[in-house]
Amino acid sequence: MSFIIRAATPGDLQPIYEMAKLTGGGFTNLPADRKSLESKIVRSTEAFARDAESVEDELFVLVLENTQTREIRGTCQLITRVGQKWPFYSYRLSTLSQHSAELAQTFRAEILSLVTDLEGSCEVGGLFLHPGERAGGLGMLLARSRYLFIAMHRKRFTDRILAELRGVIDEAGDSPFWDSIAGRFFGMSFDEADTFNALHGNQFIADLMPKHPVYVAMLSDAARHVLGRPNVSGRAAMRMLENEGFAHENYVDIFDGGPTMTARTDQVHSIRNSRDATVRAVAEGGTLSLVASGKLADFRCGYAHVADGADGVAIDAKASALLGIGTGDAVRWIER
Repeated sequence: MSFIIRAATPGDLQPIYEMAKLTGGGFTNLPADRKSLESKIVRSTEAFARDAESVEDELFVLVLENTQTREIRGTCQLITRVGQKWPFYSYRLSTLSQHSAELAQTFRAEILSLVTDLEGSCEVGGLFLHPGERAGGLGMLLARSRYLFIAMHRKRFTDRILAELRGVIDEAGDSPFWDSIAGRFFGMSFDEADTFNALHGNQFIADLMPKHPVYVAMLSDAARHVLGRPNVSGRAAMRMLENEGFAHENYVDIFDGGPTMTARTDQVHSIRNSRDATVRAVAEGGTLSLVASGKLADFRCGYAHVADGADGVAIDAKASALLGIGTGDAVRWIER
């Protein structure tokens, strides 16, 4: 396989922009706006250039490159600490129980409360794989490379991690959840609000969003049906997150009602179970694995056949050439 994950550079702006236009909306971390994407890449370049090992408000953008054609075919992002520039809002779903002695009944109502509970978490997001490459494990490579990057730069990330999954959006690009709650207060469509949020931040939510809890029973049938559910295209991503140890703990996105998945950073499977090793040989054979090397802007990740040994690992020659590593180099790896 000729694909690697690497740090995004300013030269990747155009292909990232072209991919952003394919997302179909509701993808806040990857807006189809050149100026916004350029700002993200600049911010990411600055983060890759900072060498100090401390948690700051930073963004890292990675890309999936076909090294044979030099085409960029996917991208993903890591945010080291959310909620620093603007509050990080979520809806938390909870249950209120009330008992009536006269009726001898207990009534339970589900309630959505606007919270900033997840503020300060790190985040994995912005993952998009070109439709022409959705085979051969490239989506898994994109997703799991982020965890190897975190493991190799652990002091740059906080102890709780989240991932927001896009909620259900209909064929017209509308969100039943948005239409049932926020759309009544903002005077704009879901697409307009989502685009504004991606470009200008979400302070307008703090200004206009109703602060009182919302009873789920008062939502439209369509909104209740999609609450906490990922978009069809996000179901595989949800399964991958669950396999990594993420759970849906009743937090949902305030725009489209999609699930927010959370985990303790050190308990994420690919972080906890990946291992540091030294390459002792370049040889064929071994188990198909994800292998990462390099610090910050020199980060590379790809598939390799790895044979584990007492004094280090052996990797196959193709992966050695692809990742630019050889005998004596340090790597982080985990079986696929």
